[in-house]
Amino acid sequence: MRKYRKSASDAAFGYSMVAPAIVLFLLFVIYPFLKGFWVSFHQWDGFSSMKWIGSNNYSFVMADGVFWKALKNTIIYAITAPIFKNIVGLALALLFIKSIKGMYLFRVSTYIPYTFGYVVVGVLWTWIYNPSFGLLNKVLEVLNAPFLIQGWLSDPNIALYSIIAVDVWKCMGFHAILYLAGLNAIPKDLYEAADIDGANGWQKFRSVTIPQLNSTIVMSFLLATTGAFINNYDVVNIMTQGGPFNSTEVVLTHIMTTAFKFGAVGKANAMSIILVAFVAIIGFIQLKVMTREDNYE
Repeated sequence: MRKYRKSASDAAFGYSMVAPAIVLFLLFVIYPFLKGFWVSFHQWDGFSSMKWIGSNNYSFVMADGVFWKALKNTIIYAITAPIFKNIVGLALALLFIKSIKGMYLFRVSTYIPYTFGYVVVGVLWTWIYNPSFGLLNKVLEVLNAPFLIQGWLSDPNIALYSIIAVDVWKCMGFHAILYLAGLNAIPKDLYEAADIDGANGWQKFRSVTIPQLNSTIVMSFLLATTGAFINNYDVVNIMTQGGPFNSTEVVLTHIMTTAFKFGAVGKANAMSIILVAFVAIIGFIQLKVMTREDNYE
């Protein structure tokens, strides 16, 4: 009986510890999602009474060409940004692990951009990309490379990739630190055994480093992909507001424009539900593929 009471007391204590987190999760995640799902079946401008219109909002979204353009841009963003964040992050980590004078300062300076908010980064790089007085084009002029000078945010063909480059620059230090931790955890005797076998640098990287970093690679890609889907609104809105000609429009900016500029809150919520469903499917597939047991063997 005493053992049962102790077990019940321990259980009650555990539930009391997690209760605040559960309440906050229900209040700020589950309830807004359910409310948004309900609103998506109504015509509503955010102020007047809601009018039930069934699935019409979803039909409107399906016929919205800008939404499909925004979804395409979001997918490009969510594929390209994680790839380059991880490539650059791993390259920096391989440099960080070397014992070179001044390397500590270089590590810190590389990580600093990650501490900036996306609004700050967006404003900074809007100035850098400015075609009249921007630092980037001025540097290209000094380097006598006028053929590389571009309208980085005004050319529909490269504007989205210019924004992706900004996101990569901001986050590369964070991913470098992740990979640095993974590199430091690799047993040194594996490299010593590879040296005895006569392996060169590339063979050691391919046969020792990459397999030993599998768990780090999985985590880094998951974080980068999630961030690419949910953190692209601020930088796009600050730098281009979805232009020129919707070439940088992402789903989140289109949702905000639909809701607050055109007052179609129901349609905006329908877009949000579609985006959540899409991201959930992609995330589930990615999680299944990248967290297979053979990735950690």
